[in-house]
Amino acid sequence: MTLNGVLELLDRHPGHRGNVDASVDPGGKTGGESPVTVRRGARAAFLASLWRRQRGPILVVTPRPDDARRLHDQLLTYLGEDQPVHLLPEPEVLPFERLAVDANTGNQRLTALAALAEAGRFAGQTPDVQPLVVCSVGSALLYTLPPELMAGVFPSTGELSLWRKGDRIRISALLGQWLDLGYRNEPVVEAPGTFSHRGGILDIYPTGSEWPLRIELWDDEIDTIRYFDPVSQRSIRPAEEVRLAPAREQLPGLANQEMIAAKTEALDYAKCGDEVRGRMADELSLLSSSPNPETLSFYNGLVNQAHLMEYIGANGLVVLERSGRVEAEALELEERFERMREAREDRGELPVNFPAPYMDWEEFSNRLSGVPQMQLQTWVGDDEDKIFRPSTPYYGKLEELAADLRRHQAANYAVVAVTQHQRRVAEILEQEGIGVTQTNSLESPPAAGQVCLLPGSLRDGWTVELPGDGPEAGGDSGGARALVLLTDSELFGTVKEQRYHRRRKAEHGPEVVLADLVPGAHVVHIDHGVARFAGTTRIGDDEDEKEYLILEYAENDKLYVPTDHLDRVSAYVGAQDHPPSLTRLSTAEWARVKQKVKGATREMAQELLRINAARALAVGHEHGGDTVWQQELEDSFPYVETPDQARAITDVKNDMETTRPMDRLICGDVGYGKTEIALRAAFKSVNDGLQAAILVPTTVLAQQHYATFSERLSPFPVRIEVLSRFRTPKEQQEVIEGLKDGSVDIVIGTHRLLQKDVQFKNLGLAVVDEEQRFGVSHKERFKQLRKEVDVLTLSATPIPRTLNMALAGLRDLSTMDSAPEARLPVKTFVSEYSEDVIKEAILREMERGGQVFYLHNRVRTIHQAAADLKRLVPQARIMVGHGQMAESELEDVMVDFGNGDADILVCTTIIESGLDMP
Repeated sequence: MTLNGVLELLDRHPGHRGNVDASVDPGGKTGGESPVTVRRGARAAFLASLWRRQRGPILVVTPRPDDARRLHDQLLTYLGEDQPVHLLPEPEVLPFERLAVDANTGNQRLTALAALAEAGRFAGQTPDVQPLVVCSVGSALLYTLPPELMAGVFPSTGELSLWRKGDRIRISALLGQWLDLGYRNEPVVEAPGTFSHRGGILDIYPTGSEWPLRIELWDDEIDTIRYFDPVSQRSIRPAEEVRLAPAREQLPGLANQEMIAAKTEALDYAKCGDEVRGRMADELSLLSSSPNPETLSFYNGLVNQAHLMEYIGANGLVVLERSGRVEAEALELEERFERMREAREDRGELPVNFPAPYMDWEEFSNRLSGVPQMQLQTWVGDDEDKIFRPSTPYYGKLEELAADLRRHQAANYAVVAVTQHQRRVAEILEQEGIGVTQTNSLESPPAAGQVCLLPGSLRDGWTVELPGDGPEAGGDSGGARALVLLTDSELFGTVKEQRYHRRRKAEHGPEVVLADLVPGAHVVHIDHGVARFAGTTRIGDDEDEKEYLILEYAENDKLYVPTDHLDRVSAYVGAQDHPPSLTRLSTAEWARVKQKVKGATREMAQELLRINAARALAVGHEHGGDTVWQQELEDSFPYVETPDQARAITDVKNDMETTRPMDRLICGDVGYGKTEIALRAAFKSVNDGLQAAILVPTTVLAQQHYATFSERLSPFPVRIEVLSRFRTPKEQQEVIEGLKDGSVDIVIGTHRLLQKDVQFKNLGLAVVDEEQRFGVSHKERFKQLRKEVDVLTLSATPIPRTLNMALAGLRDLSTMDSAPEARLPVKTFVSEYSEDVIKEAILREMERGGQVFYLHNRVRTIHQAAADLKRLVPQARIMVGHGQMAESELEDVMVDFGNGDADILVCTTIIESGLDMP
């Protein structure tokens, strides 16, 4: 999606064009001594227009990481995902902390830095590749690699890390260079920053590249270079060259060794004990040759002294977005980091003059003064911005929107609406007799009186008056007297911001095999049985040479399998302590095994057929196929569905579209998208004129689900209610009456839903969230519904009986094993009980601005545990929560903790109820 047409029409406004010209002159040099001020919702539009005019790289510095992410995503909406718009994220690792940076975060940082370095290397030659990079001030303060090294220039030789077809190489030297650049040697190349070597084949996944590359050698000469798919490992297309940027942001082996030695000798260990001295001595001795990845960020200030401003040349531009807040945030970070340094120095964990991984605000300001810059400020009042006015809010009153659109069309206004409910809005407007243009991209300016609907997400809309036609009017607006931009904020009062990830969807298939294809691993060939993988080889002549897998069978027999037959090979799954027997080739052994398995499978199938035949006798409601509204709701989902989530959604729909009542268990980890499946199923039931009930174990979870359902379904005429103690008796009675007369479409409630006075007019779907939290007496009431309606059960930890029934086929089962895109991995550390470890972990999280769950296993001693924590961390705000508390008291604690009123919640396993803690 792009909004180039909006930007082109906006550029015809003389005031907006003047602001852009004040920031960059026609030759690409920077001007603009005074700040440029625009409305908050129009900042992304202004920066997109500026990027279209600027002939050098642009770096936008925001106050906080969330500001940077949000601005980056909005810029992609305006300019398109194929443009060089990059986010330079702030690492989640705190200064002076020995933790490895998350792989996704590290790759994003390296990709953005490489784009800036590449732009600097070709400054003034290739304006098409000039990047637009967005970062927070915390990210901008960090020391990093010098731009020459980031562009792939080896500091010792001045050579470029570039290889082309026909080049002669020494494999050992080449692999050494790749290791120096931070690439890891792996059996199979599947992720950026890795390489592998198999005979005359070299695979590498360069930083910032969409696809990995495969180099095939003929003796010591590069014969071919091809892009390949990391999932299937099959070639995609030829490539001209291999150009590498570093795969790590700390490269001690390529850093200034004299500088490192001088800083190391100057370290003052006066406050440090022998253990700290010995540990640092060991780490420093290995730093340049084989560093531990978890220590590299700790030594960032020792090995890196370059700063982000070095990447911005004379033709570049640094934009300080709300410069006052940027400075305030930088000073706050500086103060917080210094407190962390002093605390570690006082505890003897850090030498007194250990180099910091970041610069202070004074140094940053000095560096900033040497590069072109501008300040982008934000108007606070509604009447101060003379160019961008706020668009009219409608908050779901689309009849008022239709009336305004008629007036806009009569006045020759051009209207563009960016919404996650494109089809729904189009349907309503067409019913009102308003013609609309639905498109996925707006490359040319909209015409006067035209209403364009695009799928997407922007934070705020705006309205700009345009000059009339002709030079005497100051410009040419194509006949449009004004440009009105609307978003879901104006249309419905809420907006779910789109997250952009430059990653392809993963697909299940050969990648499971390839991940296990290491020499010695057991595999199964569908035609020949169990074998041991022994590596790969190339067979054939120069014109028809192919790569083959080598499979070893019993009695030293070998089978060579072409890599394009990978679909016939799978990883062996079995007990690791009992390796399988290898199959003998040229015998009927494998055929007998398959025949035996077929017999057992046939018996199981017959048993399942009997079970399903009995279940099929029960007749329920047969839902119709997806409606336009259903598709519109699903299109508005702001994330990419994981393959498991997509399959589970399909399974649920298929169940609902049959006469057999659904009884399905969705089993997936916390945060894997189970609630979205329940929401879509509930909406499908409502579209068929039925009601849906969502049963949850706690009032807090009921309120969270109510907020989620209300936000996602706000564009549709669906009445959603919650039945819990947060409602007064009168409000509860109104909800119950609404369930009886059918005016309530979806109800979300706790055990209150199971009481006898709750009756439904036409219940079609019952969803049980966290079923393991309900007792037998609660389920007895719920069983009465199972005979008549579809039942969907959600759980991350189903009770053994439920799971056993699902695995035995008595209940349908959908599992969700894959994490959502760009989700940070959970890091688990196992340690003996230590007050020092507990204190350090809590302080680390508090310094990050986060919160802590302290899980205790005894209600009787839980308050003593809270007192112990208060002694360890006196500055912490501590609350206690457990299952024996009064329901109202417990839920007040959970709500207060969720609102950030405490730093630590000392609790039992009560926290397992699926709460969404931001």
